[in-house]
Amino acid sequence: MFAVIETGGKQYRVEEGDLLDVERLPGDLEAGSNFEFDRVLMVGGSGEPKLGTPLVDGAKVEASLVDAVRGKKIIVFKKKRRKGYRRTRGHRQDLHRVRIDSISA
Repeated sequence: MFAVIETGGKQYRVEEGDLLDVERLPGDLEAGSNFEFDRVLMVGGSGEPKLGTPLVDGAKVEASLVDAVRGKKIIVFKKKRRKGYRRTRGHRQDLHRVRIDSISA
């Protein structure tokens, strides 16, 4: 069974047991804490898939937090030609690594 969930403005296709890096989740979460994604857009895998309009009624994906990690460093470089203007900045996104425990529809 798989599901398509939405979190942090992105959509992810998940199955039970998957490890996933998502945008930092709200609230005080510690490693090992459980939570659920209630924005489920689609559930499929056995028989006919269930599509939401936009969400599937009563569907939820339960997950547990594995760790808080940081993403890959991104270099932001700005330049205006012939003006002597150059700026370099870096950015690393805060992420949560989650394990998908169960999918219910």
